[in-house]
Amino acid sequence: MKSISGKKLCKIIENKGWILKKITGSHHIYEKPDESKIISIPVHRNQDLKLGTLKSIMKMAELLEDDLIA
Repeated sequence: MKSISGKKLCKIIENKGWILKKITGSHHIYEKPDESKIISIPVHRNQDLKLGTLKSIMKMAELLEDDLIA
């Protein structure tokens, strides 16, 4: 799996129905309206996320690798 930037992941998350709740420093906090889930995505310029961080966020957001490509 290839890593992507936090900015790009934010766009993908928003397309999946997550809503930006607030921005704290360099972290964007997203919330799923129907569920009580919260995800924090680090956005540091255009730096790619570390693979462990990306996989953890994908697991919490129930994203597949195909969602990142599309």
